[in-house]
Amino acid sequence: MDLHAALLLIISSSLPFIEARYTIPPAILSGQFTAPEAFLLGFTGNVVPVIVLLLLLEPISIFLAERSAFFERFFTWLFNRTRRHSARFEKWGALALMPFVAVPLPVTGAWTACAAAFVFGIRFRYALPTIAAGILIAAMATTLTTIGLIGGFA
Repeated sequence: MDLHAALLLIISSSLPFIEARYTIPPAILSGQFTAPEAFLLGFTGNVVPVIVLLLLLEPISIFLAERSAFFERFFTWLFNRTRRHSARFEKWGALALMPFVAVPLPVTGAWTACAAAFVFGIRFRYALPTIAAGILIAAMATTLTTIGLIGGFA
């Protein structure tokens, strides 16, 4: 396995809107990676920013709100608006994040789930495993679909 290509796969899997679901198929189809290698690297690259985002979104919002009246008004508005519409999250909690991430549609990835966890006040210890499980499901589905496509053309 080429180290440069592996790093590129990890980094591209960590980007918002791209994530593992859009990096695994080209990695496999190019022949640079086996399906297990592409899956593992894509999954890892997708999980790393989740940890960072879940740990930093709240401190950054507090920092911004304390130093800017604009951000203080924005975060007050955001929390008041979203938390009054949080019946689904109150009922299902962090588990609602897993299918949200697992469905491979645009704007339903791990980055958006981190923002939802932050806005709805889901704690790190609950959000991380459910978001990671969603990434796992999406990456597995993408990998298996890609393997099926390769088998269908052979």
